Amino acid sequence: MAVRILHLTDLHMGHGEAWEPLAALTELIAQLEPRLLLATGDLAHRGRLRELEGAASLLTSLGLPVVAVPGNHDIPYTFPGRFTRTFEAWEEVFGPTEPVHAADGVVVVGLNSVRPWRQQGGAVDDGPLQEAMQRVREAPAGALRVVAVHHHLAAPPWRAARKRPLSRRDHVLRAFLEAGVDLVVAGHVHQAGVADRREFRAIEEVSRRSIVLATAPGLGRPRPHRKEESRGLNVYEADDAELAITTFAWDGLAFEEVGRRTFLRG
Repeated sequence: MAVRILHLTDLHMGHGEAWEPLAALTELIAQLEPRLLLATGDLAHRGRLRELEGAASLLTSLGLPVVAVPGNHDIPYTFPGRFTRTFEAWEEVFGPTEPVHAADGVVVVGLNSVRPWRQQGGAVDDGPLQEAMQRVREAPAGALRVVAVHHHLAAPPWRAARKRPLSRRDHVLRAFLEAGVDLVVAGHVHQAGVADRREFRAIEEVSRRSIVLATAPGLGRPRPHRKEESRGLNVYEADDAELAITTFAWDGLAFEEVGRRTFLRG
């Protein structure tokens, strides 16, 4: 049975900008009828409770089950709250920082890559990583196995030098491979990028299977001076044989399909 998933990231709610793409997003959802919405962090701009509540209200208004993980902007910006109440507001609004969703042929595990002592960089500790991968291993045969995390593993090529990928990404990717992950979705860099691990890692006899790494464009625009920075989203469609990833960009009126890649599963 085919599944379709919508992936949004980097809303940056609370930055003072009206959220113009909402009507176009609602129309796109009505057209595509996805089953699930993944939101990969930076949903708020300064981690304030009212910003997170605004983001949650917007996401739930779309009428889809939501799986959300935090980004580096979703924790308090000021001290001492950044260290003493790091995820308090997030958990009040969105629940666990490492959610799990299993339904309709899809298993999604969220990983929290946010570290309060890092402004941009992210990391995943071995304990949560192994717990998440055990959830993946327990997925039913044939289910699409997805990891959602804010910090990207594979950087898109444009203006990404200042935003480092997830720390120890070789180690993390190997854990994903051994657990049987099909798809890793991320945000953070405000631009789209899609790659199969076999396109940049040598194929070994023991690791021939595919893992697709997908970064979605941001929907918010926290940097007004970057007027040419794309705003968009990804849509994932999977059946038993293939995984297709379509990127949509907002042109000021509607979301336009700008790219599509298809990968063999397994």
